[in-house]
Amino acid sequence: MVTTTIRFRPTAEDRRLINAATRAGERPGDVIRRALRLLEREAWLEQARADSVRLRDEDLSDEPDAW
Repeated sequence: MVTTTIRFRPTAEDRRLINAATRAGERPGDVIRRALRLLEREAWLEQARADSVRLRDEDLSDEPDAW
């Protein structure tokens, strides 16, 4: 696995958030990785909600059984 360094300059508010979210033994990079996973989960949930709205009128009991 090739790693890439991404740099950013945290504001005072960014540092405060990172410090508040840091668990025992974690580094700031670990906190940011957890935050990225939460963003990924948030996007997944948003898509799932949109799919449920789109499919809300679908009635699978009207479909023939596939087996």
